[in-house]
Amino acid sequence: MNSQAPMILSGRGVTAVLGPTNTGKTHYAIERMVAHGSGVIGLPLRLLAREVYTRLVEKVGPTHVALVTGEEKITPPNARFSVCTVEAMPRETKSAFVAIDEVQLAGDLERGHIFTDRILHLRGREETLLLGAGTMRPILERLLPGLTVIERPRLSQLFYAGQKKITRLPQRSAIVAFSADEVYAIAELIRRQRGGAAVVLGALSPRTRNAQVGLYQSGDVEYLVATDAIGMGLNLDVDHVAFAQDRKFDGYQFRNLNPGELGQIAGRAGRHLRDGTFGVTGQVQPFDDELVERIETHQFDPVKVLQWRSKALDFSSLRDLRASLDVAPVIQGLTRALPATDSQALDYLSRYPEVIDMATNPERVEKLWDACALPDYRRITPAQHADLISTIFSDLVRIGWVNEDFMAEQVQRADRTDGEIDTLSARIAQIRTWTYVSNRPGWLAHPTHWQEKTREIEDRLSDALHERLTKRFVDRRTSVLMKRLRENAMLEAEISVNGDVFVEGHHVGQLAGFRFTPIAGTEGPDAKAVQGAAQKALALEFEARAARLYACGNGDLALGSDGFVRWLGEPVAKLAAGDHIMHPRLILLSDEQLTGNARDHVAARLERFVNHHIATVLKPLDDLSRAEDLQGLAKGLAFQLVENLGLMFRRDVADEVKSLDQDARASMRRYGIRFGAYHIFMPLLLKPAPAELITLLWALKNDGLDKPGYGDLIPALAAGRTSVVTDPSFERSFYKLAGFRFLGKRAVRVDILERLADLIRPLLQWKPGSSARPDGAYDGRRFVTTTAMLSILGATPDDMEEILKGLGYRADAVSAEEAQAFLASQQPSSVAPASDAAETTDSGDDADPAPQEQAGETPVAPEVAAEATAGEPAVAEEPKPVLLWRPGGGRAENQRGGQRPQGERRAPNNAPRQGEGRRDNRDNRERGERTEQGGRPNRDGGSNRDGGRPNHRGDRQEGRPDRGRGDRPERGDRGKAPQPARFEAKPPRKEKPIDPDSPFAKLAALKEQMKK
Repeated sequence: MNSQAPMILSGRGVTAVLGPTNTGKTHYAIERMVAHGSGVIGLPLRLLAREVYTRLVEKVGPTHVALVTGEEKITPPNARFSVCTVEAMPRETKSAFVAIDEVQLAGDLERGHIFTDRILHLRGREETLLLGAGTMRPILERLLPGLTVIERPRLSQLFYAGQKKITRLPQRSAIVAFSADEVYAIAELIRRQRGGAAVVLGALSPRTRNAQVGLYQSGDVEYLVATDAIGMGLNLDVDHVAFAQDRKFDGYQFRNLNPGELGQIAGRAGRHLRDGTFGVTGQVQPFDDELVERIETHQFDPVKVLQWRSKALDFSSLRDLRASLDVAPVIQGLTRALPATDSQALDYLSRYPEVIDMATNPERVEKLWDACALPDYRRITPAQHADLISTIFSDLVRIGWVNEDFMAEQVQRADRTDGEIDTLSARIAQIRTWTYVSNRPGWLAHPTHWQEKTREIEDRLSDALHERLTKRFVDRRTSVLMKRLRENAMLEAEISVNGDVFVEGHHVGQLAGFRFTPIAGTEGPDAKAVQGAAQKALALEFEARAARLYACGNGDLALGSDGFVRWLGEPVAKLAAGDHIMHPRLILLSDEQLTGNARDHVAARLERFVNHHIATVLKPLDDLSRAEDLQGLAKGLAFQLVENLGLMFRRDVADEVKSLDQDARASMRRYGIRFGAYHIFMPLLLKPAPAELITLLWALKNDGLDKPGYGDLIPALAAGRTSVVTDPSFERSFYKLAGFRFLGKRAVRVDILERLADLIRPLLQWKPGSSARPDGAYDGRRFVTTTAMLSILGATPDDMEEILKGLGYRADAVSAEEAQAFLASQQPSSVAPASDAAETTDSGDDADPAPQEQAGETPVAPEVAAEATAGEPAVAEEPKPVLLWRPGGGRAENQRGGQRPQGERRAPNNAPRQGEGRRDNRDNRERGERTEQGGRPNRDGGSNRDGGRPNHRGDRQEGRPDRGRGDRPERGDRGKAPQPARFEAKPPRKEKPIDPDSPFAKLAALKEQMKK
């Protein structure tokens, strides 16, 4: 191994046929080989080997030609000629002729050492040919003294065509990329734009590659997307080569292609005497002038060194084998190759204890090295690949061949044709591994069986992969239509009942409403003829559709929450903001073919429908806007209500409401207006359909269709929800538009809030000493929440606390014992004792009995859970404070968009909270405005006391003076302008003498007794 000169054979009898692509080198080698009695030719790719094999079979017959690759062997008994990949060429041969193609690959970092070994050591008895680029001449003449060199000129010219978009590339083009993902992406784009493309990758099986090339060669597709595999001698009818990438991964790093590699690939353009062009596409920058000139004139830098690895391997031990692989060349022009896949696998296996234990003699070391030659078809990690080799080597040592049960299991996993392109490609890589194993001499007990089985599976997988590739990247309908367009300029078009548009029987688009959408594949230069034929049919169809729409009923039209107007389910127009919120603009959704009277008729019919729809769904609002019997303040208040889409806070119009006389109020009630304690509103507009339309109109006017919360509250309203948990991300206005009042963490339907006000009002008006006391009243100034309140709101006690604070009430906290004692001192004759009370819970019952009919239900706060036992007073398990509510000072929460600070709970023991003062509670205590009849509220927010019988108190009967406190100023404030509420702390409480007849004196005495 110290002297390598004897290992290099002489160059005498060796001819180097060098030159650029399209010089006929491979054809010349075939002709020379068949002129001899036997021969071997080595090719860089199994794809090219299959092509040369086919050409030789045509010349001398299949019985005389063998094909030998790593995973395929066709070896007739009397074969005189062998076509091989360079790796599969024999180390020694007695054949008369030897040829090695693409010898410039001897400089490749990954495979170069194999080409170098064949160039230096393999010879034919009579003739040896080395075929390759002219850049190999200097190094070959230096390494092989006596070499004969023949330079062949290119048969056609090669020209640079510059940069073009992929969709503008000429027909019969090959687009080159260097990754499967990029190849597939380009092929997909071409399928959409130009009808389809064939794909060629080095990872495809020969059968799949041949089928794809057949698509291109037959003219079914006009484009080929490939890797640099086409630069290695594949003879295709390519007129133009376009580089979609100029960088590739060479096995070790990503790098730019050198001019010689670019020239090798670009040279595929043009065949024989037909000139070709090359250029760039996609994101590749145009080539500079110097590079273009070098490619056009085929002037490239010569190859200076060849990759080399020692042929004299020492199998004495694993250490000796690795040392022999690391030997450096001593001849100028050769350089030691980087570790290849086999040497990398050997490095891993040399560290496996089980491998070290088995590789104990030269025979087993050589067997291990043979196993390391297994190609990594699956592209897995070196460690995983080494594990597979270890398993194979272990079987070869222990039983003499690969365990066929293990192999059957592996083969069975790949024997499936379902799945998509990547799945099938992975299975082909898997089966190729076992095809290689089945073709290794001495590795299997029944090699013929496994060779046939693996070849059969690979063929089926290859056919399935070809089918998937064709289905994904070739639109046969479009490709056939393109041919038809080139033959005939007049095409027939028709439109089906469901809107499918056909040209010459091929589906080219879809007609929805008055818009035509072409499908993918009808774009590009040839699309004009298709579009022209389709438009002729569309023009007549548009007129017919316009007439049908003009005559249709309102049942065929619909307005969606997205603002689109649909005819028979297809969008024909959309709404946009107009001058007035109740009158949005209409925008037709149509192509240019809808013109003239047909367009006018469609627009008029749709505008009539939209106006009718708004007037019908929002009839109460529409009637109010047209009311002519309202005068003065009533008319102004009605105008404001229309502008606010049927809902206003009473506080905002408190002065106007107080100034209305009973006749004005009655006239407004006839239009469905309700004067509530907190709101002025129209209950009919709280239904889902009106609320949805109101929300849509507001969103159109305020660009709110995309704002968070739009459309989310309508389902809650449709489901009958009386309150919902608020979402901070929602647009605040949508709560009001949907009929909800935003109260901190919860929003309540406004009519339910009015029912709540009807329950609270009697509690605040009761006086101690009355014959009947409403549930929850203590002294006519404070109250606790009741089951009825929680039920109508569908809320928990914590929710109720949030809601009442949002409405402006204040809470005084007392202990449960104080509350029970206080209850006992309040009219015992009319109040059931606490011992007889049932536990009060949030029942969720919608029943709303009148306060006077709730006798017998103990007014115990829901915050206190009482345990009822016979003869014993109720005792709370854990003393909890009870909230006594009373009208608070200041403005109600959220009246101006404010919120109570997070974490603020209840005030302790009647202490005033910061920011709270007195407030005028006139809005909360106006009596007689629940409905025209008054009385107990219904579920829809109205009232129906005593079967609808009029109640002759206050404002409940039309025409009588309003004697309620809600419309008159507080004592001392009459004749004065309303004063803003003041927020100030209360002064310290002064001790006053207790009246012995007062109930509080009894409570104090009771406390003293309990202490004793």
